[in-house]
Amino acid sequence: MVNSHASPVSDHALVGVRDRALRATSVPIALLDATEPDLPVVWVNDAFERVTGYGLDDARRRHGDVLRDNALPAADVERLRAAVHSGQTAVQTLTLRRADGSPFACRVTLSPVPAADGGALTHWVAALQDLTEQLSHDAEQAALVEAERRERRSLGLIAQVSDLLMDVDDPHALREIAAVLRRSVVGWAAFYLNDGGLRVADGIDVPHAPTGKGSRHGELPAVRDAGPDAVQQLLDGELDRPVELELRGSHGAGSASAWLVGQAGLVLGDAGPSDDHRVAVFPLTGRRRVLGVLAVHPHEGGGLRGLEPSVRTVLELTARRVGMVIDNARLYDREHRLAETLQRAMLPEQAEVDGLDVWTYYAPNSENAQVGGDWYDVLQVSPDVVGVVIGDVVGHDVEAAAAMGQLRSVVRSYMVDLTTPGPVLERVDQLVAGMRVPRPAGLVLSTLTRTGGAWRLEYSRAGHLPALLVRGGSVTQLSASGGPLIGFGGAPRSTEGIDLDPGDVVIYYTDGLIERRDRGLREGLDTLSAVAAAVTALDAAGVGEELLSRLADHREDDVAVVVVRVPSPSDTSARTRSPRRRRWSLPSEATSIGRARHAVVRTCQAWGIEDSANAELVVSELVANAVLHGFGHVSLQLYDTGDGLRIEVEDGNPAPPVTTDGHPGRVGGFGMQIVERLADWGWRQSRGGKLVWAKVRPGSLPSHTR
Repeated sequence: MVNSHASPVSDHALVGVRDRALRATSVPIALLDATEPDLPVVWVNDAFERVTGYGLDDARRRHGDVLRDNALPAADVERLRAAVHSGQTAVQTLTLRRADGSPFACRVTLSPVPAADGGALTHWVAALQDLTEQLSHDAEQAALVEAERRERRSLGLIAQVSDLLMDVDDPHALREIAAVLRRSVVGWAAFYLNDGGLRVADGIDVPHAPTGKGSRHGELPAVRDAGPDAVQQLLDGELDRPVELELRGSHGAGSASAWLVGQAGLVLGDAGPSDDHRVAVFPLTGRRRVLGVLAVHPHEGGGLRGLEPSVRTVLELTARRVGMVIDNARLYDREHRLAETLQRAMLPEQAEVDGLDVWTYYAPNSENAQVGGDWYDVLQVSPDVVGVVIGDVVGHDVEAAAAMGQLRSVVRSYMVDLTTPGPVLERVDQLVAGMRVPRPAGLVLSTLTRTGGAWRLEYSRAGHLPALLVRGGSVTQLSASGGPLIGFGGAPRSTEGIDLDPGDVVIYYTDGLIERRDRGLREGLDTLSAVAAAVTALDAAGVGEELLSRLADHREDDVAVVVVRVPSPSDTSARTRSPRRRRWSLPSEATSIGRARHAVVRTCQAWGIEDSANAELVVSELVANAVLHGFGHVSLQLYDTGDGLRIEVEDGNPAPPVTTDGHPGRVGGFGMQIVERLADWGWRQSRGGKLVWAKVRPGSLPSHTR
């Protein structure tokens, strides 16, 4: 019998044999300390070092990281934890990292080692089986296909989000992005913007983009010392990573977390396991602050841990892109408002010139939200001399508006000393060349001089379109005395003159009125001349309205128009079919009340409205309210609705008008009661403040109120 005479081996000798056998075996083995929570490595054999690259010292320094698979599904992690907790043998396929960073697929068998006396566990033995050679080609291909599918899905989602964000004016852009996320990667998603407190957001709302400031969410103020508020910390920038919000947890009243829990609870309800009530919250980060949050609920719950790495990457990129687009829209809108405010502040108010009917108009390119350097000026140089300037600075930004302001100031200064346009432009050339104004500019400078009862027009052009003279149904382009752009003169500039007759109209304009993508300047100028020749209005405002109704309905650039008409004795008796709309821009001062009344009377005469007493009184009260209680420019518009006269007055104060029974202890306070008696009226918010309208009922005032 084999080994029948072998001498017995002592237990002490077998200890050494077992130790050498463990070192010599080709199976990678590691011994883990069961008394420590993270199961640190205390010993490895030579095979373990050959396969993983970690020697004993390296493995000890890394504790249990050498046997950790960070990509292991959450369910497998929980199963391993349960096995370790119960002291049972566990087998798990892991993808580990060698010391050089390369992946290493293996099957790990984790076996408990009890104490010598059979007591509590002291160690775990981890035996590794290399699976690299066992992975089939089909499995590798399947893994590659799945990874590529996830990447394609992620790229497709980001592309969809980018497409939706291209239209920042879409009122439902954020809602549509949330719907895309719900259909693809999460069970629920919603955007909330912070503007004095969190609010539900369907779109970006460019004119009222969020400030990213505010800590009052909902109707209740936040309770002090109510504990940590993770969502508020995210909004304040104290946390820069997504946070997890437990919907069933306790949150301080009035806190951002409590408000968001309430919003999410309305959608998610109370059904499902507790994990299903963890919501992941991602910050919408702008340049300097967090503008809001994206809240999502994974399909299987679990909060942040319930999100696959690829899904989490998609959500982070989506939140980042939405935040940057909102911030860009906010900054662009702020710059646009600044440029528009700067530009309008430098434009003169509606001019009132003795002996002339003057109407002015300016509108930025609202379609593209751009502000340019179009400008005009009407200056009463002396009692019998009026200066009219219109020009265009290249560009659509704050710099263009600033350059326009510089030119306007320079031209105004020189016109006070000189009344001949050519020499004025020569001085402007010299000064602008020294100032180094950063934008090229062109303009038309003219003066109207009254001698006796007649007016004479003198003008000079610097690289700008010619003004038009409309006389008796024929149009003449005032194209003489042309010259290069401002600052490029270098030679004397000429001046041309022409005597004006009663009823003559001079039209000044910028290229935005006539130029289109499908129509050049020459063709546009011919169209303007044809429209001007057909004008039937007998007031400057009517002429301007006819031009705008025919030419400025689809403008692609800023538009500035100045219409100057020499009154004729036959104006009051003639009736015309001009557009039934008029508009004026008035300064916020008391003299505007009388000018508004005069504008209404003059318009009623042009439209053949016999009794204008009601309208005159209503416009007086509306403009007075705008001057006394509003701020900024006052805009007046009149419409003939067929069954009455509609008056609209706009100012910069968004607060609504209030009907009162007078002011105690002082005069006044009955203005809106008068308006209410004579007209149907209302108000609405406008981009620049508020607009108050009144539709005046036809008929004269009662006899006892005259």
